[in-house]
Amino acid sequence: MTRYNVKETETKWQKAWVDNNSFTVETDTDKPKYYVLEMFPYPSGRIHMGHVRNYTIGDVISRYKKAKGFNVLHPMGWDAFGLPAENAAMARGVHPGKWTYENIAAMREQLQSMGLSIDWEREIATCHPQYYKHEQKMFLDFLKAGLVERKESWVNWDPVDQTVLANEQVIDGKGWRSGAEVEKRKLSQWFFKITDFADELLEGLESLDRWPEKVRTMQHNWIGRSEGARVFFPIVNSGESIEVYTTRPDTLFGASFCAVSANHPLADKLSVESADLKSFIAECNKMGTSEEAIEKADKKGFDTGLKVTHPLDPSIELPIYVANFVLMDYGTGAIFGCPAHDQRDLDFARKYNLRVTPVVLPNDENFDNFSIANEAYTGDGKMINSEFLNGMDSDTAKKTAINHLEETGNGKGTVQFRLRDWGVSRQRYWGCPIPIVYCDDCGAVPVKAQDLPIELPEDVSFDKPGNPIAHHPTWKHTACPSCGKPAQRETDTFDTFMESSWYFARFCSPRSEDAFERSDVDYWLPVDQYIGGVEHAVLHLLYSRFFTRGLKKCGYLGMEEPFKGLFTQGMICHETYQDTNGAWLSPEEIEKNDDGGYKTLDGSSVLVGPSIKMSKSKKNTIDPADIIGSYGSDTARFFMLSDSPPDRDMEWTESGIDGSWRYTQRLWRLIDTQLDQLPAVNTSQPEKISEQAVELRRKVHKAIAGISENIESFRFNAAVAKIYELTNYIVQFKIQTSNDNWALRESFEILVRIISPMMPHIAEELWNRLGHSQMLVNVAWPTADEKLIIANTITLPVQVNGKLRANITMPVDASEDDIKSAATTEEAVQRAIGDKKVRKIIVVKNRIVNVVI
Repeated sequence: MTRYNVKETETKWQKAWVDNNSFTVETDTDKPKYYVLEMFPYPSGRIHMGHVRNYTIGDVISRYKKAKGFNVLHPMGWDAFGLPAENAAMARGVHPGKWTYENIAAMREQLQSMGLSIDWEREIATCHPQYYKHEQKMFLDFLKAGLVERKESWVNWDPVDQTVLANEQVIDGKGWRSGAEVEKRKLSQWFFKITDFADELLEGLESLDRWPEKVRTMQHNWIGRSEGARVFFPIVNSGESIEVYTTRPDTLFGASFCAVSANHPLADKLSVESADLKSFIAECNKMGTSEEAIEKADKKGFDTGLKVTHPLDPSIELPIYVANFVLMDYGTGAIFGCPAHDQRDLDFARKYNLRVTPVVLPNDENFDNFSIANEAYTGDGKMINSEFLNGMDSDTAKKTAINHLEETGNGKGTVQFRLRDWGVSRQRYWGCPIPIVYCDDCGAVPVKAQDLPIELPEDVSFDKPGNPIAHHPTWKHTACPSCGKPAQRETDTFDTFMESSWYFARFCSPRSEDAFERSDVDYWLPVDQYIGGVEHAVLHLLYSRFFTRGLKKCGYLGMEEPFKGLFTQGMICHETYQDTNGAWLSPEEIEKNDDGGYKTLDGSSVLVGPSIKMSKSKKNTIDPADIIGSYGSDTARFFMLSDSPPDRDMEWTESGIDGSWRYTQRLWRLIDTQLDQLPAVNTSQPEKISEQAVELRRKVHKAIAGISENIESFRFNAAVAKIYELTNYIVQFKIQTSNDNWALRESFEILVRIISPMMPHIAEELWNRLGHSQMLVNVAWPTADEKLIIANTITLPVQVNGKLRANITMPVDASEDDIKSAATTEEAVQRAIGDKKVRKIIVVKNRIVNVVI
């Protein structure tokens, strides 16, 4: 027996796959295609265990589909723009491009050590000008098609870093990196008009039946289609009105105030004459713009002294407030407050002593006893305190209120979406330059297509806050593409979600002079199986769906949905460790006690915390390079697949990886020690083998069918369990006749073939040692023999007067008389019958036998 040399074997077969172009594919309309894609990584410099799990899942599917006869596209690229590179430039004094490309090289090597079935000829990096020049052209085409506009909007502004921050980058009202108090600022920015596709994006979710329901629900809620009414509240003694959008026009009679955003035109107008209001607006503008920030903030208002007339009853007047919880970018920037039926409004009303009038009576409540204390009632019911709406149910009252508003000219039924247009302008260097030039005479002018790409300047400095290209001495100065006069380039760069919204199409033609060849995308797209984290459920996936529709409108593509199937894997978790001072400890900084507990390397006690998502801050990470170096990639892959269903979180344990390592060694020994007993490769099946060998073949072919189904349905842990079970059965198999060696060879070969998507290196080596000259990577998936997977016997329970007394095993084709005879001769059945007379025996075919006495 030779020793299994992990490092030598894995290096050998990785080289062989490269040398033989095993995973290089071309468009071939004569073959069925299958496109497998994992969400591409940001080149941080090191892969983590989440990457290992993600790419192992994709690789299993890719290798399996290749073995099933598909032309499989499985590419890899790098989501290479973004702020971390600029942060590294400032911290390390290195250019973002140099830092990025060095990280790409390091991560490529790490991923290749996993033995992934990647077509590396198609590798792309989104920071390369030959990639982003196509993105610039798409932007210009979208602009021409009316899908892009420049407009002012309120943003989170970091006054220290001098850049716009996404809502997620505002932590407790401060910039996530600088720690500065975030301000609201109105900026002119470029927007994609994703709202033009709101209905389409919503309807399209119905066709995505291979997406997780939770992801479809998240997108449905994010798009947020609602039916309601635009309501006009006339300002008293003024010819103006405040426009409000509401989904609950049935509750209008419960209104006790109106409130406008601090950035509403009315607030701006009034602040000119009121220093106190101007100060309040400045305070509001220090808050973030996210819904979470608004909900967490203490609700504050400024009474303007103005009033509005109620749109359903002119005799009612309501005060107008400027409120910090009303956002200008949501709805119309104004609300009416109905405290009894909205918790936020109730909190505000209690604070400012405003009227609280319930207008919806829950169906199980009595009118005389119903009141609102500290909790608003937000459900449906019967209308009360609502004049002509009284007694109606909520739905009827909504329709009646809308009809009344439309008849009086005070409102109109309408549909609105929560979705907002996608602002793509970012004030940073390391991103794709926006191909626009600003001319004093011509305004915003698109760059000519032949002048693309507009490349980033190399000679930038990060010694000043803000965007380096905004204060670059020469780059931004150019000539107007329209009139030729001196002009300035746009110094904002694109949101990095731009690059990830179309990269899957570039993989189809990664070296084309155009964005991609139409014949290639028509063949390969949509992606058949997309794999990635659920944290991308909304923005990335929604933007990609929009972008694909935009590309179709501009003639690039003929499809609308980019990803046919979506799988979201769970996170990798690990125990956490702290010393007596509460400092986090890494697994390398502790060791086991004799009693099974832990201590630090210097003997101090260790507090063991719960298993949570691996993170650098908690130091509970495991380096994949260490694991692969110690155990090999096959073992790491196998453990990733075996621990739990892949859509759930899994816990990384030393015992778990050790168990997978033991299986690797056991598999090697099982086959390597018996090679000399096996008949030659391709020996014909003998006419007769022992019954034990026949049973072995049944187990093997049932495993083919079961594991195939498990892989198709992403139940990899169930497939691993069947592999363990089959291996155990083969280990215990005893040869009865010389012909049984043929069945043993078949079991070895099929076991090796069905583990190959999961453990490709050891599978290739064993396949080679079994005498095959053709590489396993090019061998078809085994086919289960239907005759062997159909059971030839069946076990039937036998009941006497409904009570189970025995089980009998019978041939599947046994006659009813034979079944009755076998059932009544069972000793336990005879005891139950005793001296009583059997009145009848009921045989339910293939299910049960019931003896009635």
